Amino acid sequence: MPLTRNVIHEMPKCELHCHLDGSMRVATILELAEQQGVSLPSHDPAELYDILVQDEAASLVNYLKAFDITLSVLQDAESLRRTAYELIEDCAKENVIYIEVRFAPILHQRQGLKLTQVVESVLRGLGDGERDFNVRWGLIICGMRSSHPRYTLQMAELCLAYRHRGVVAFDLAGAEGGNPAADHAGAFKLILQNNINVTIHAGEAYGPESISQALHRCGAHRLGHAVRLKEDGDLLNYCCDHRIPLEICPTSNVQTGAVEDIKSHPLRFYYDYGMRVTINTDNRLMSGVSMTDEYWKLHEVLGFTLPEIQDLIVYGFKSSFLHHRSKVELIQQVLSDLKRFREEDDDDCTRNAVADVPTEAFTDSKPGEAIRT
Repeated sequence: MPLTRNVIHEMPKCELHCHLDGSMRVATILELAEQQGVSLPSHDPAELYDILVQDEAASLVNYLKAFDITLSVLQDAESLRRTAYELIEDCAKENVIYIEVRFAPILHQRQGLKLTQVVESVLRGLGDGERDFNVRWGLIICGMRSSHPRYTLQMAELCLAYRHRGVVAFDLAGAEGGNPAADHAGAFKLILQNNINVTIHAGEAYGPESISQALHRCGAHRLGHAVRLKEDGDLLNYCCDHRIPLEICPTSNVQTGAVEDIKSHPLRFYYDYGMRVTINTDNRLMSGVSMTDEYWKLHEVLGFTLPEIQDLIVYGFKSSFLHHRSKVELIQQVLSDLKRFREEDDDDCTRNAVADVPTEAFTDSKPGEAIRT
């Protein structure tokens, strides 16, 4: 089967790094703004889309400015529920069968919503979406780097309260420069003491020191972006040896200036070296991409082949914050589904020798043999 965009679209996929407030539909923003009397920079769908998609952002700080627009209409329970529901529907349309959605509840209180109301509205939308579209999900609660540590601790406590109701991890997001993760170590101490998963934005707009703090001061189990990990060979090997997944967001990394262009992205090096790399959109609206778009770019620009893209897909599922038994069952389903997509001259779907998904994953090996690493 030759690799085409449609093949990528049809393959089962997952996404681990997707911001709720960065993944809205333009039509929904316009409708909510009209209902709520919110002023927008444009009420023309095409113009508003051009304003929100951050192709010319050039820095993370500039990229984040667009969130002022989406957050302006996400301050009531129904708007949050609807946005979460629509995101699950959008996933289903391109065969994303599992997604971990993240957001910062503290940013949705301008009209007096309680933090519990904010989280429960999103959980309800995600749950309704799973019921209607059969897309599984997990919710990640974010603290903000620029917030006082007491507010980050408050988000950690909220994470604890909902850990058995759909919340799967805690994150630290926002501008890296001048906002070290170590300042929020107290919140992560609480999270880790309660055996909750940790993913942290690090190594996007700041160097390896940011990654080191995320790992060694805050106990990160996954890293958001980490494009600057390549600058520290020892740290890179630590992540490789310990199978620390990297949540790579290729288009977003270009838009924020973390890399010059897709061709310059370290993803190809990371993959070839044997890193556990996963592919994500970051923000479907602000980056103007779908998961299908991201994988297709990797094929067109970085030369990723069909077997290599299948590697990346499996890495994503293996790096999820699902419980082990659920993860094993889902990966077995995905491995079975991916067998339909093979190159015409490659019956064995030969794998990259340094990848941690062995060749047997796509042959008739005993179920479960390919998913232990």
